[in-house]
Amino acid sequence: MEKQTWKGQEEKPKRQLGGIKTMPFILANEICDRIASVGFHANMITYLTEQLTLPLVAASNTLTNFGGTSSFTPLFGALIADSFAGQFWTITVGSVFYVLGLVSIFMSALLPSLRPPPCPSGENCKEASTLQLWVLYLALLLTAFGTGGIRPCVVTFAANQFDMRKQSVASRRWNFFNWFYFSMGMATLTALTVIVYIQENVGWDWGFGIPTVLMAFSVVIFVGGSPLYKKLKPAGSPLIRLVQVVVAAAKKRRERFPKDPSLLYSNKELDADISTDGRLLHTEQFKWFDKAAVIASTDSDPPNLWRLATVHRVEELKSIIRMLPIWAAGILIVTSSSHLGSFVITQARSMDRHLSPTFEIPPASMSIFSIVAMLMGLVLYERIFVPFARKFTGNPAGVTCLQRMGIGFVINIIATIVSAFVEMKRKQVAADHHLLDSPHAIIPISVFWLVPQYCIHGIAEVFINVGHMEFLYDQSPESMRSSAAALYWIAISVGNYLGTFLVTLVHKYTGKERNWLPDRNLSRGRLECYYFLVSGIQLLNLVYYVICAKLYTYKPLEQVKDNGDEESSDPETEQKFLDNVNVAQEVELGFNHEAV
Repeated sequence: MEKQTWKGQEEKPKRQLGGIKTMPFILANEICDRIASVGFHANMITYLTEQLTLPLVAASNTLTNFGGTSSFTPLFGALIADSFAGQFWTITVGSVFYVLGLVSIFMSALLPSLRPPPCPSGENCKEASTLQLWVLYLALLLTAFGTGGIRPCVVTFAANQFDMRKQSVASRRWNFFNWFYFSMGMATLTALTVIVYIQENVGWDWGFGIPTVLMAFSVVIFVGGSPLYKKLKPAGSPLIRLVQVVVAAAKKRRERFPKDPSLLYSNKELDADISTDGRLLHTEQFKWFDKAAVIASTDSDPPNLWRLATVHRVEELKSIIRMLPIWAAGILIVTSSSHLGSFVITQARSMDRHLSPTFEIPPASMSIFSIVAMLMGLVLYERIFVPFARKFTGNPAGVTCLQRMGIGFVINIIATIVSAFVEMKRKQVAADHHLLDSPHAIIPISVFWLVPQYCIHGIAEVFINVGHMEFLYDQSPESMRSSAAALYWIAISVGNYLGTFLVTLVHKYTGKERNWLPDRNLSRGRLECYYFLVSGIQLLNLVYYVICAKLYTYKPLEQVKDNGDEESSDPETEQKFLDNVNVAQEVELGFNHEAV
């Protein structure tokens, strides 16, 4: 019998969520958020040393420790998002914490009682009191909590608004990630020019107040688009699933493997929510964990997941283990460059920054050369490097993401060596003009001597940062992509803490008279020696990375076709597809690296 409907009661088609209509909300939110976060962090070393009168090494260590903390919190944010809260609410709550942190630092800049008295001479200055420092630490801690909710979720949440399966991405004429990337690039350039200029020439209250208002506005925009978003249901804690595999394998350590791997436990319905793009196929690596998928006579139906795990869940754990050595190579890269931003800004402040008789480039704005180089490098990479490399490798992407990272490691070493020679030149000019003992004097050498190292670092980021995040995103299990993004930030966290340890050791054990990293007068230090030390660390890291990359095996994935059928893909075929997918988390990587 045909279903009867009355006038005015016709069934309305279900509104399709996600898609291009969500982009104005997401991109507007990200643009405001990017301007706010970069504007807050980019010039913070100047605020600490000149407004709070902290010594250079102490200020640099403070920012590096904060960078380490704010890079560790995404792990908790990712687990919360993947387990129960979902990405939308995790981003929203994280953004609120970030606004509270910006309000705190704005009050520090606005109220004279929350900072030491001015000290124009730079000598015998009164440092910030305990209360004033606690206000600073509170602001940094709140922004670190906010970062934990935003960083691991925002790009994956935006990408989830579209069909990112292999067939759909290959047929799409436009690329969401390019839109996202260039939007973030323009926002970052705005922060490094306009916001930093306001901080240097108008006042720190305005310089922090504008990012605070923009960040609050970004939260309103993001929440306003809530009815339009596609919000994926959390698939449960990925950490618990990994632990269940280990426990199940330990309980069945005495069980025998079946001769045919296809006899290992598999359950499509059980894995449906965590394998929408296809199930992971069995591999021969780390076979001990396969014990968790051995079916015993005592196993029940439905299974106790602490005693029996599917092949897909076992392979999730294997994928994470395989990724760890490559992931770890990023730690020493961060360690070697964690303090470069602080020291280079201090160098720039001592150099001639005039573009005209009346206009000076703010030291923190020098980072725009790195951003511009990264943006141009990405275009040249796609238009020139990929077609050229494709002729030799036969790979549609030119090179694999692992090869891309390795090239970036080499470029980064070159950038650090160039930094050392530029510092030697700067000090030579200071000595020629008898300015070595005048820490606040302007040395008659153009600040544009620093441009080559900025540009080379920017080009290195096109290879290292993009390749690293592409690797983590593509090679991680699909249900753990927020957690994979958190893995990258954990590498930055550990690298920043190790960087603090390295700078502290160098400062402590290189003597008082010719200390490599002096507190007040960089011209009497030996910063070039520190750069050469960092270059040596990066060279050792490169050797380690090459060994790990040669031994790495890509994950095999069972592709899901539109008609619901499945096809297997070998690691080589899968990698060719993965390298063609331009992973958007490159944005978070590149631009947050500049910010922190």
